[in-house]
Amino acid sequence: MKKIPVWIDTDCGVDDAMALLLAFRLPELEIVGLSAVAGNVTLENTFRNTRDIAALAGRKDIPVYKGADRPWIVEPRRAEYVHGADGLGGAEIAHSDAPEAEGHAWDALYQCAKKYPGELQVVAVGPLTDVANAVIKYPDLPQYVKGIHIMGGVAAGPGNTNMTAEFNIMGDPHAAACVFKSGIPVTMAGLDVTLKAHLNKEEVEAIASTDNKVCKLISQATRNTLALYKQLGLGEIMCMHDSCPILNLAHPEFFSGKEAGVHVETTGVETLGKTVCDLYSDGKHGVKNTTVLLDCDREAIVKLVSEIYTTYEA
Repeated sequence: MKKIPVWIDTDCGVDDAMALLLAFRLPELEIVGLSAVAGNVTLENTFRNTRDIAALAGRKDIPVYKGADRPWIVEPRRAEYVHGADGLGGAEIAHSDAPEAEGHAWDALYQCAKKYPGELQVVAVGPLTDVANAVIKYPDLPQYVKGIHIMGGVAAGPGNTNMTAEFNIMGDPHAAACVFKSGIPVTMAGLDVTLKAHLNKEEVEAIASTDNKVCKLISQATRNTLALYKQLGLGEIMCMHDSCPILNLAHPEFFSGKEAGVHVETTGVETLGKTVCDLYSDGKHGVKNTTVLLDCDREAIVKLVSEIYTTYEA
């Protein structure tokens, strides 16, 4: 089986960490590069967390590049109330001793895309600043990248940052607009599907009861998030937000969606950062630039992720 070459750009918080730990063990994927962008927490924290999670998984061989420390235009937003000040909910994790990769994330991404022309899949699970920087700096990038798979946006329903926008898109709406207009096919795993792709408290506890280093981290990192979701009325669940685009690459049969035109609102006041999808409208954007994921097989997801986490080494 030929593996899919994948670059992951992340603002590594709790669900990002869980997504990375899946990605490293999915046999369908070959993670060829990682980059960190500011988002859930500061760049200093997301960069450290990404390196530390890679080391925890035994993948210190994968270079981790520093990306943007702030969005293009809007003021930075953080989500420490979800992920904790460190981004990993205060979980104990050893720091990576791997050499730090030199250079900017967007330059390294472009070079990687040229190494895998027409094959590289980019997964972006934070604000889209790094990917947009690559799009702007390298106009020929679209001929090398096969697709961009994001966790972000919402096709129908409320946002989780304001009434209409999801956090990652709101984190840098102008960069997001650039990515959607880049000509590179986009797959959007927004709140429509990621809220359905969750572990319940019993499933988290079953994973946490396994005596290995990864399950111990998940147990510690998810405590605050479980409590927060319960407080918000979502129940005692852990949404696998950032795992969705990664799982969809490896197991598209787990997900369903529709082709749509998606634009990002950059000038509104109440609607800044909204992903305007024409799925449910008589008015169409004209170009179907995005596959919008809308539903998932939760049972299949739970079975697979539980198996992966619990089979890591002690």
